[in-house]
Amino acid sequence: MTDTEKAPGETLDRPIRDEDGAIDAGLVEQVSQALALSDLTTLRDVVADMHEADLGALLEALDRDERTRLISQLGRDFDFTALTEVDDSIREEILETLSAQTVAEGVRDLDTDDAVYILEDLDDADKKEVLDRLTPAERIVLQQGLDYPEDSAGRRMQSEILAVPAFWTVGQTIDHLRQTDNLPERFFEILVADPAHHFVGSVPLDRLLRTQRPVAIATLVEEDSRAVKATDDIEDVARLFQRYNLIATPVIDDAGRLVGVLTIDDIVDVIEDAADDDVKQLGGVNADEELSDPVPKIARSRFSWLIVNLGTSFLAAAVMSLFEAQLSQVVALAILAPVVASQGGNAATQTMTVTVRALATQQLGSWNLRRFLTREMIVGMINGVGFALITGGVAALWFGSQGLGVVIAIAMVLNLLAAALAGVAIPVILDRLEVDPAIASGTFVTTVTDVVGFFSFLGIAAIWLAHI
Repeated sequence: MTDTEKAPGETLDRPIRDEDGAIDAGLVEQVSQALALSDLTTLRDVVADMHEADLGALLEALDRDERTRLISQLGRDFDFTALTEVDDSIREEILETLSAQTVAEGVRDLDTDDAVYILEDLDDADKKEVLDRLTPAERIVLQQGLDYPEDSAGRRMQSEILAVPAFWTVGQTIDHLRQTDNLPERFFEILVADPAHHFVGSVPLDRLLRTQRPVAIATLVEEDSRAVKATDDIEDVARLFQRYNLIATPVIDDAGRLVGVLTIDDIVDVIEDAADDDVKQLGGVNADEELSDPVPKIARSRFSWLIVNLGTSFLAAAVMSLFEAQLSQVVALAILAPVVASQGGNAATQTMTVTVRALATQQLGSWNLRRFLTREMIVGMINGVGFALITGGVAALWFGSQGLGVVIAIAMVLNLLAAALAGVAIPVILDRLEVDPAIASGTFVTTVTDVVGFFSFLGIAAIWLAHI
């Protein structure tokens, strides 16, 4: 390799990513300086051949006004696919600053799934303005994708498909692949359709290339190919990919006609987004929150669940107020009560996380619910007894009272059992009520463990104090 050649992942001057996988700070500085000087030669040298994922990371690292200048200075050399790799708020911000003509020119060369992904963030007026600047054929294809429901397979599919009739031979098909210019950029199988474009089956590329030219395509068709409907929920489709190790699957309309194809790169994004949403919602954070969101937006989105938590905290405080006399009589009760509630809350969060994930991946249903609940209750009992011995021993030594140690030990067992029950029951009930358990479970489960923890510990303590 000569000094002027690029190594993979490098520009002529520096690597694109640092050791931690983040965009290189020196590269960001280099691009910022080139933008300030309108140094188009450096910009093209550094940015033009970047992978869209790296270009997306660079856009996120640049200042707001620099992002727009980068796109306008690069012009046709800017890869609009990079906009599918940035946070939603940054993409919306960039699109607001670009003219409809610039956006139209940018999405014209993209695969339809990427173009639809970018256009769906625009409001109706801006969307129409961009579509009006495309050719009728381009407009019809993109409008078809935009007309499908937001979380459907139709929104994520690539409309560019490769389909041949069943009566063709292997030789005809291979010749077609070599001679046709407007094929999909990447494909993994040959789709087979009848004259009315109804899906018949598919032929994997490896099987096609291992077969002699005179053989008819009809003899190679795998009729059990798992086609999905354009209106199917995209997360259900993603589970299909996971379950059957699919690389691609055809998409059909209600009449069984081919309308597109979904590939594994689209599904990886769906799986990642779903997991990201679940993690955020379990913590009471809006699933749409991004690192790039402004402070006012984040504060507003988090406030609603914090106010709910505040209300449930007052409920737990009300339980403690019922035992005001005992708390004033024995200060140790006030010190130890939060220990019981906190341990129950932590145990419940563990159970709740497993339950919510099992519901999301359809691994938990009526057929195994009883077994799953029994398992979690047994785990709660084992951990409850273990922590009862630990906390009971510590409390007895700390405050010199064996009775107090017994009280907290019993309360610990009861609360960890309640934690196991609540951690399973609450997400399942919410799911049956068609409420997303990832969003609401945390608040209710914590409330249950706080109330049960305080009530069991202080209630048993009241009985103990009455007999000493």
